[in-house]
Amino acid sequence: MINLLTKFKNEFKSLLQIGLPIFGSQVSYIFMGTTDTLVAGRASSTDLAGLAIGSAITHPIWLLIAGITFAITPIVAQLYGAKEFNKIGYKLGEVVWISIFLGSLFLIIYPNLYLLVNLLQLDPEVAKISGEYLKALSVGMFAITIFTCLRCYSEGMAITLPIFYISLAGMLINIPLDIIFVYGYFGVPKMGGVGCGYATSIVSVFMTLALICYIAKSKNYTITKPFQKLPFPSKGTLIEIFKLGFPIGLGIFIELAMFSGAALIISPLGKEIVAGHAIAMNIASVFFVISLSIGLAAATRVGNLIGAKRMLDARFASISSIVLCTMIAFLNTVIILTFKDQLSALFSTEEAVVMVASNLLIFAAIFQIPDGAQIGAIGALRGYKDTFAPMIITLLVYWFMAVPFGYFLTFYGFSEPLGASGMWIAMIAGLSVFAVLISMRVQWISNKFSEVMN
Repeated sequence: MINLLTKFKNEFKSLLQIGLPIFGSQVSYIFMGTTDTLVAGRASSTDLAGLAIGSAITHPIWLLIAGITFAITPIVAQLYGAKEFNKIGYKLGEVVWISIFLGSLFLIIYPNLYLLVNLLQLDPEVAKISGEYLKALSVGMFAITIFTCLRCYSEGMAITLPIFYISLAGMLINIPLDIIFVYGYFGVPKMGGVGCGYATSIVSVFMTLALICYIAKSKNYTITKPFQKLPFPSKGTLIEIFKLGFPIGLGIFIELAMFSGAALIISPLGKEIVAGHAIAMNIASVFFVISLSIGLAAATRVGNLIGAKRMLDARFASISSIVLCTMIAFLNTVIILTFKDQLSALFSTEEAVVMVASNLLIFAAIFQIPDGAQIGAIGALRGYKDTFAPMIITLLVYWFMAVPFGYFLTFYGFSEPLGASGMWIAMIAGLSVFAVLISMRVQWISNKFSEVMN
């Protein structure tokens, strides 16, 4: 028993060593968005609304396309574990071209997203700000796609601290740039919410160039010979990247679509209910970042061990990832339940909205537990390069179970309509089923790899 606890302790340490800098990076990204919201909100409610609509469109589209680059982490992780360092440098050259191609799509898509915005029947001024904001983001989305490629390459070798430093620098630079572009200082014209798009693009370009320079100069990467060769991707690499990466991007898109669908389902219940739901969802998302970081670390850790042909250790690392993420989730649950009233009051001064948010945070707290378990399992499966089956399970559970069940509970119920609480109950039920199924998938795939080695 003592030996098992010691083994868990050591594995937790390995996951945290990789995951804590990832957590720092994720927090930096969140604060960039928070800065945009605060600065645009002080400009005017119209600017904030335009920014909010633009951001809601931005993230799903980017993740659906650029999420393909997330496949780079397990690919590099397994090569690194196998000590095939020359292959990593060569593979990097190939995937850089893929990221440039994917990023170039945003240079075409984003300037034309105003056509989609115009279909939403928004206030004309809000629609104009959203369309211009998305156009201003186009260069940034191109740059951040390349940054993500290089970030995944670095994380695949468990080098996560430099990414955090660059992300932190980007977050700090974003603050004055937002203020300058939104309000118009130092001769820069006042742009309102659109200025946040230009600030984000500049920060994204800075972060990408900084990471390119660091990788080229740092001794941490010398063994893989980065950028020495930039071969055009082979057919095999293209198939590998898209086979692994497209299910990751689509899976994230499906999950985000479920949350967007939940918001749409409860939208007829009134603005206070919708606002309270949004607050509860935002708070849940912030707390989830800790477990998310460990899940991302698990992809690296498990991939490294598989590359080293240490299949039993990879299996234990997978189990450890699920256990650690679930433990963190339980802690998050306790914190949210204890401070739900105070947390809700941070986001609104309207008593009705705070009351709704506080009540829904009870469900958001419970939501943390299956959400934590599933991200630990998802991360481990990425380390095994198993991405297609999780995407199918995501689609079936979220859209054929959680969303329809949520609609039924919200407006009908078994005895009476449950309102927004019904939607949260359905999401908890769906996520719990997903967590169980995806954990069983980890058990099956890890056994399969161990049997092959034996």
